[in-house]
Amino acid sequence: MKIRLLICASVAVLGVCATTVAAAAPAPRGTDGAPAGLDRAALKSALDGVHRAGVPGVYAEVRDAGRTWSGASGVADVTTGRPVTPDMRQRVGSITKTFTAVAVMQQVEQGRISLDAPIGDYLPQLVPGERGRKITVRMLLNNTSGIPDYVRYAFPSLQTPSSESLDDNRFRRFRPAELIELGLGAPPTGEPGGPTGVYSNTNYLLLGQLLEQVTGTPAEEYITRNVITRAGLRHTEFPTGPRIKGPHSRMYEALWGGIDPARDYSVYDMSWTGTGAALVSTMDDLNRFYAKLLDGRIVSRSSLAEMQRTVPVIALDGSTIQYGLGLHKVDTGCGTFWGHNGTVWGAGTISLTREDGKRQMSVAVNLQRWNTPDSSGTPQPHPIDAALETLYGQAMCDTGAARPETASPGH
Repeated sequence: MKIRLLICASVAVLGVCATTVAAAAPAPRGTDGAPAGLDRAALKSALDGVHRAGVPGVYAEVRDAGRTWSGASGVADVTTGRPVTPDMRQRVGSITKTFTAVAVMQQVEQGRISLDAPIGDYLPQLVPGERGRKITVRMLLNNTSGIPDYVRYAFPSLQTPSSESLDDNRFRRFRPAELIELGLGAPPTGEPGGPTGVYSNTNYLLLGQLLEQVTGTPAEEYITRNVITRAGLRHTEFPTGPRIKGPHSRMYEALWGGIDPARDYSVYDMSWTGTGAALVSTMDDLNRFYAKLLDGRIVSRSSLAEMQRTVPVIALDGSTIQYGLGLHKVDTGCGTFWGHNGTVWGAGTISLTREDGKRQMSVAVNLQRWNTPDSSGTPQPHPIDAALETLYGQAMCDTGAARPETASPGH
């Protein structure tokens, strides 16, 4: 069996991409056809395999029909040897987009936003003229606006790749408008509303500005009050400075071999991502959030149905994913999962929940962009990739227990 999954965060700069998870023999099934139970020993073995393959620290929480397993492997600090723990806080990157989309849908329910209204009706100063008339709110949410991603322009040295931009911007305070201007000033990726979208963080910064416009409240404050608090999340927040509050790991960025050894970027001003990717959370909070969202307890069932209307979207690695309104759809041999993944400098996270809400997986790693390129510039496979495939297969479908050949040291 093969599972088509939506994460290869080592390749993407800030966003999503796809990979194929190789799973082992079919898992035992319950009466509903879903995987039966949690194999805690196999989960821990798969987690250890990711660490042995080269990730300094990895931690996860898996839920199955009311049962919960959490585990961690490796270190949070390669210098001191401080271990990672399952309850650590993590910069969860583009998982933030689901929270932003939920906030927008709440405003749709209240009649303040129309999904199919032109964004120029709300933000004429940011998206003026014909573009503002053609691009709708829905197109921003599902990445069919044709507006390019701004990250490569805000961090130009990534094209080398070089860490110069990362280091120069560590404490820089970006304004959303200047980042949006970078995206809007670049060549469009397609016509608004085209049949295939192109993933872009610029869309979600615009949605943050939309929320601020219609609520009269900074978007981060609105999301905190009406999404995070409403979901009962105790360890999820937008950072107010460059440091993470509470227990967390250092976050090591390798930049496709451009930084060797990988450098810690856990202290960073996240204004460069805002409502697109700035959230800090825990694996427990992420599972709690997606469980409530898919159960219709944060937005209405009709709003959730809109969020689950997917279109093909080209991810940052060139693969095609099924993307709704801030949600990814992932079809596997053990059911359809919904969620998101995210990467920022040094941190990668994925959170997926089966559509019946009974099976959930949230995984965090403290290393990013570990794949070094060949002579043509194409990032090459790494043992970490195979080890993560094994972990995801075990966590989602009870298949793919760690194998020696996929858990060998990567360095």
